[in-house]
Amino acid sequence: MEAKKRVGVNVQRLRREKDLSQEELAHRAEIHQTYLSGVERGRRNPSVEVLERIAKALNIDIEQLFKR
Repeated sequence: MEAKKRVGVNVQRLRREKDLSQEELAHRAEIHQTYLSGVERGRRNPSVEVLERIAKALNIDIEQLFKR
């Protein structure tokens, strides 16, 4: 699986585990909800800065976004 697809799957799984909507996570990460949707679907290639904001909003280490 390519990296951006893996990141997307992990973001979606972690978001759901924390019972957050896309809208709520996007707000916490200070990104647009449609951008977050693209990340989750593996269609966006987020910068490290955006990944850091998503990880912080999920209260996780950024490494968790890349786990298999």
